[in-house]
Amino acid sequence: MVVTALVRRRVLLAIATPVLWLGGCAVPARLPPPVAPLDASAVGLRPDATSAPIGEAWWRVFNDPGLDALVDKALADGPSLEIAAARFRRANAAAARVDAENKPFVAARVDAIYQRFPEHALYPPSIGGTQQTLATTQLAMSWELDFFGRNRAALAAALGNAGAAQADAAMARLLLSSQVVRNYIQLARLQALREVAERALSQRNEVLALVRRRTSAGLDTAVELQQAEGAIPDSQQSIEALDEQITARRHALAALTVQPLDATESLRPRISHLEPQPLPARVPADLLGRRADIDAARRRAEAAVSELEVAHADFYPSVNLVAFAGYNALGFDRLFEDGSRALGIGPAIRLPIFDAGRLRANQRAKAADLDAAIAAYNAALLEAVRDAADRISALQSIDRQQQDQTRAQGFAERAYRLAVQRYESGLSSYLVVLTAENTVLAQRRAAADLRARALDGQAELMRALGGGYVASADDLRARHLAPGKSHP
Repeated sequence: MVVTALVRRRVLLAIATPVLWLGGCAVPARLPPPVAPLDASAVGLRPDATSAPIGEAWWRVFNDPGLDALVDKALADGPSLEIAAARFRRANAAAARVDAENKPFVAARVDAIYQRFPEHALYPPSIGGTQQTLATTQLAMSWELDFFGRNRAALAAALGNAGAAQADAAMARLLLSSQVVRNYIQLARLQALREVAERALSQRNEVLALVRRRTSAGLDTAVELQQAEGAIPDSQQSIEALDEQITARRHALAALTVQPLDATESLRPRISHLEPQPLPARVPADLLGRRADIDAARRRAEAAVSELEVAHADFYPSVNLVAFAGYNALGFDRLFEDGSRALGIGPAIRLPIFDAGRLRANQRAKAADLDAAIAAYNAALLEAVRDAADRISALQSIDRQQQDQTRAQGFAERAYRLAVQRYESGLSSYLVVLTAENTVLAQRRAAADLRARALDGQAELMRALGGGYVASADDLRARHLAPGKSHP
């Protein structure tokens, strides 16, 4: 009867202990609903809005071997890309470390401590007061059993952050290639404006020769001659100013491509050799999967969801399976005897009961991080849609401007030729020639500027549409960000 009562009391104690623990343990806080992620249709992305796919080497559509070589060089040696790549490698290493937490850990231990055992401690008289070597050799294993999904959520968060770092690296490549392309286009624009200035200088020299003949014949005065002669240094100053800007662009390209400053001196891109591509009518619906910045923001929001799940799982017990086997003895001479064997196996359970609000504070912090991450995703989505829509509308406007400018330049060229002919025949004054010349020069500059704007806008549109980026969520086991997902 006594044995039966003792067994009954032990069983009741075994049952009551976890109940008491659960009754007094820390309880998760009640959190407000999270920020809701925007739906694609809510920002104007319609399923029927499609676009032609953009290749990863999107700059090759301009069909300029010189530009291709510069971009390839920049992507191969750019320091900014090394920074992004290093961050991606670090995020991958962090994910691998978290993944290792879910696997058994085995460690070997070998100790040999020479020490004096005190007489007044819990040692027998044969040991107390002596100096001996305490030797231990042991193989220990521990394995956390992930009953409540803490390690799985931590791994999902780490993979999400690694995916975001990968998307950041892709975005860095896109921004660098875009910088090279845009500087190359601006260099081509400046070269075109220089050709316009050289042509203007040649025309002014021809007009100066005509004014000198008319002045010698008494048909013009010294005023017209001074005006014609003053136009020559003005044209030369314009050419010199353009040369200054051309040099600055070449230096920028040299820096972007990690080359000596004189390596780009021979660059003479012609804007007429760069052709813009057909435009989409509106923002494509698959913009969400083609923009690296949107993909990075989405992955960070997904990682924040998992980090909140980790904070929630911290309220539940952690269960570890612990085992060890080895030898422990006083002195090396008896270390490997049968009597020195030490074996053990069993679970280790830990449950937070009173933590002064630490776990709740961490849970609220992770909930705030999730709200911030979803808000950042929404902001990135809105900015991406606005960016792409602005580029498309700007290019459509530039196309209409080019049509009007082409007609205006045709009229200006004909008016200039007529003004020169009438002046040469004595039917009009030199002031008419100057006015017509200024008009035609302005139209030639406008033609070069508009073509450069069209090409630059094309490059910016390709960047806004993702530059050939394709999200690889499956490779990184990323979860979809579910709109309206509640806090745990």
